[in-house]
Formats: sequence, C-alpha cells, structure tokens
Amino acid sequence: MAKRTVSLKDISKACGVSIATVSKALNDHSDISEETKEHVRKVADELGYRPNAAAQALKTKRTNNIGVLFVDEANSGLTHDYFSRVLDSFKTTAEKNGYDITFINSNRSRVNNMSYLSHALYRGFDGVVIACVDFTDPQVYELVSSSIPVVTIDHMFNNCIAVMSDNVKGMRELVTYVYKQGHRKIAYIHDSKKTAVTQSRLSCFYNTLQELSVSVPDEYIEQAPYRDTIRTYEATQKLLDLADPPTCIIYPDDFSSIGGMNAIRERGLRIPEDISIVGYDGIDIARRITPRLTTVVQDTKKIGSLAAQKLIALINNPKGTLIEHLLIEGKLDEGESVSNLNNVEMIRKNNSSDLIRRVSI
Repeated sequence: MAKRTVSLKDISKACGVSIATVSKALNDHSDISEETKEHVRKVADELGYRPNAAAQALKTKRTNNIGVLFVDEANSGLTHDYFSRVLDSFKTTAEKNGYDITFINSNRSRVNNMSYLSHALYRGFDGVVIACVDFTDPQVYELVSSSIPVVTIDHMFNNCIAVMSDNVKGMRELVTYVYKQGHRKIAYIHDSKKTAVTQSRLSCFYNTLQELSVSVPDEYIEQAPYRDTIRTYEATQKLLDLADPPTCIIYPDDFSSIGGMNAIRERGLRIPEDISIVGYDGIDIARRITPRLTTVVQDTKKIGSLAAQKLIALINNPKGTLIEHLLIEGKLDEGESVSNLNNVEMIRKNNSSDLIRRVSI
C-alpha cells in the first residue's frame, strides 16, 4: 500500500496552528516568530513532509536542477578518465548544496530539432555547466550568451565563469623536468584541434624550450586526437623513422601514450632506456603501467568542486557574482618513463677516462 503524502493540513493539525501559519513558517516569512518556525519545521520533518517539487518551482522559479552539457566526440562517455572525475566532483558538490544534475542529451536535441538552449529552457535548469564540447558550435555560443547562468570547464568565454587546469604551468614544469634530465631532442604529439587547452600547451612547449635555447625541428611535431591510441601509434612510428629521432616524446594525454608505447616496444626498444615518454592528466592507468608514466596530475576534484560552487553562487546571486577565469594547478609526477641522460653521459666519460688510463699504462 502506497504511503500517504503528508499535507500542510496534517502539519497544521499536529501543531495546532492554521494552515496559513504552517505555509509561512515553511517558507521562512518574516511575520512568523523563529520559535514557531522551528516548531513547525520539526513537526514537518517528524511527519515526513516533502514539498511538491513542481509547486516549489512555480513559487520560487527554481527547480534545483543543473544541466550538464558533455559531448565527447570519441564516444567514451563517462569512461573518459579526466572528465568523469571532474564531473563526479561537480555532482558531489552540487548535491551537497541541494541540487540535482541532468545531462543535456545532444542526440535527443538533434532529433527533436531542439538547440542546447531550447533543451535547457525546456528542462527549466537553474544553471548549466559545459565540459568537453565543441566550443565553436553556434549552439554552444547561443547557450553561453543566454540569461541562463553558465560555467565552462577547460574553455574561456569572456562573458561567463571558466574553471581550467593551469595547462601553461603544467607544460612548463613537464618540459623543464625533461630538459633537466639531459634531453635536448624533444618531440611533441599534440591534439589536432585548436582548443584553448591544446593552444596553451603547445605555445608553452615552444616558449619553454626557446627560453632553454633548445631548437625544435618541425618534424618533431606531430598531431593526434586526445585518447586516440591508433593515431599516436602512427605518429610515434613517424618520429622513430626520422634520421635523427627524438630522445623523448610528449603525448597529448596519458591514455593516448599507450599507442606510443606499443609502437616503441614493437621495435624492440625499451622505455626509458632507449627512448623516454611523457603523458598528461595523471589518470589511474598512468600509475599502473610499467614503467610508471611521467605526467602532470590534474586536480580533477578541485576543478569539479569549484565549478559547482561558482555556478551555484551565480544562480543565487547573478548580479553580484564576479565573472572569473580560474586556473587550478596540477602536480608533476616524475614517474619512471624519462631516463636521466646526464648519468649516461657521465658513465660514458668515466668509461673513456678508464680506457685512456689503461692505454697509457
């Protein structure tokens, strides 16, 4: 037998006050004493009262529902290691603040000829977070230009809050570490799309090596989409076929580096003894493969949680919340996949000195 819904009349009867007083107490009206409010709320909780969501939405113009626009072209969905962790953190923080999250279904939008904005309005979202999408899509621009509060992850629009990993600092630390390990022939396989993330990392790669007086031949730069092991396998083959191949290869992300590892090992080469490799993201698999991958661990928990906090602040105070572009620092994990060529050179010099001494004797 279904449990009967507790009404305001039931609470009124149990408290010995009018239905109007119960309604005012539950809606925190100023003309009701704090003592009465506390008593009514306590009784309501004891009776198991749950306000009607639809009625509350009409009254407050809030649904306590946040939309998530996540369109992964690689079709990895929420198995996408980086974004799954970011969105899990986002969800946890949103729920702690009383919000539910609902994904904006891009396929349904196309079938019903609904734009992202139309879908968001249809669902009555209080706000929307956007991650892993084609930010050049006119539908995305329409959504961020609307009156709906929006926060983006890993992309910056001038008119909305953005929460991003500090890709410039991360790439600078990564390249500098490789350089300090004695490497001067450093190749980079980057994503083929000109996203804010890719552009930041690529520019910083060149800039850091220029400051270190290290030249980068054009043939040391290849392209492969994020998380595409087939393309990174092919790009690695090209780099290994060069007359003067690199001593270290930087990959677009940790997952795609697996394709590079396969190409290297197929040739009978060892990592890092014969060639060094570097990833980016700090996903779990990077810590489980052998050798442990050198990478930048992005703070997915902080990125997701901060995005939720900022979006909720924007929902609650649209006029007084600053439009900020927030950078979250990652952490270099030196791993085991980059050899120290300085030690190799020292061994060679020592061996040469020993040989000279033996010849002299």
